[in-house]
Amino acid sequence: MIIVGALVPLITVPMIVVLLVAIFTVHLPNGFSSIKLMSYDASGAHFGQPGYETDLLYIAGLIALCIGGAGPLSVDARLRAKRGDTVASGMNSRPVARPAG
Repeated sequence: MIIVGALVPLITVPMIVVLLVAIFTVHLPNGFSSIKLMSYDASGAHFGQPGYETDLLYIAGLIALCIGGAGPLSVDARLRAKRGDTVASGMNSRPVARPAG
């Protein structure tokens, strides 16, 4: 539903909950960094378990989708156009008064 932009604010809530559960149950003991170099030898680099940095990045992206809207080609935009809403993505469609001069 996120890919096609359908009901984005509603769908982001369970996705954020899953990411928060992953942070507190799996990634928190590993620290913040998403890339943890454990060792390097002749066979190459060996990495440890990822931290919670990437999960926070995904949460920030989901919040940005909620605030900014899914975009003009999304299902949400088509539903909004069908209802006849003039306000899109939280922006006000009223003209701005400018001082004369």
